[in-house]
Amino acid sequence: MNQPIRPKSVDELNAMRASGRILFGALSEVSAILEPGISTLELDRVAETYIRDHAGTPSFLGVPSGTEGVAPFSGSICASINDEIVHGIPGSAVLHEGDIITVDCGVILDGWHSDSARTFAIGEVSSTTERLLDVTRKALDAAIDASKVGGFIGDIGEAVQMVAEEAKFTVVKRFVGHGIGKSMHESPQVPNFGQAGTGLQLEAGTTLAIEPMINIGSPDVVFDDDGWTARTADGSLSAHFEHTVAVTTDGPRVLTDGT
Repeated sequence: MNQPIRPKSVDELNAMRASGRILFGALSEVSAILEPGISTLELDRVAETYIRDHAGTPSFLGVPSGTEGVAPFSGSICASINDEIVHGIPGSAVLHEGDIITVDCGVILDGWHSDSARTFAIGEVSSTTERLLDVTRKALDAAIDASKVGGFIGDIGEAVQMVAEEAKFTVVKRFVGHGIGKSMHESPQVPNFGQAGTGLQLEAGTTLAIEPMINIGSPDVVFDDDGWTARTADGSLSAHFEHTVAVTTDGPRVLTDGT
């Protein structure tokens, strides 16, 4: 992940945007069926069907864990409920009124990856929960705005951290964003904390998966026995929003917003 950044050409950015359009559509399909009583496995099947029907390939399905004894990831989405931060495995878990769920998904099209996540409220949620989702969306927006030619990776991290901490929430430091392109994870790492003016400098054609993960309580992380699911150590709620973003001379360009 500490390799030099390989900027993408205009044609390559357009190819990544095409991948991102499929991903946007898959997340929209999932969003349309979210309701109490639905299982995360049903959500996964809807996303996978949409991706394959549009000539894409799910990025996450079958990804090796990298840990001995832990099976490859078995879903096309990560479905993380309430205190689950990331990498929740789709299965028999059923959504209930008042839950929140993060759906994280990736698509490969013609060899190009896209990556995006959204946290959804299921029915009525508390005002604190609504604020968590709003703050996390704003943190992503601030991070995207900071993704400028001549800027630095630290600018992005500081933008996320400031929004979260001003709201009295905490930033998950165990997981970070990343470069993206022909591989899901490329250089550089994109932490959700940091200091402006530090880290690698951004140039035109840099493509990043920017993904704030923000908790109501402790920033600490624990893992389930499945080896994948990461959740907050204190059981507090966590939200996660993500876009694939290109740094261009015309400003940041979101590649996973469906445009």
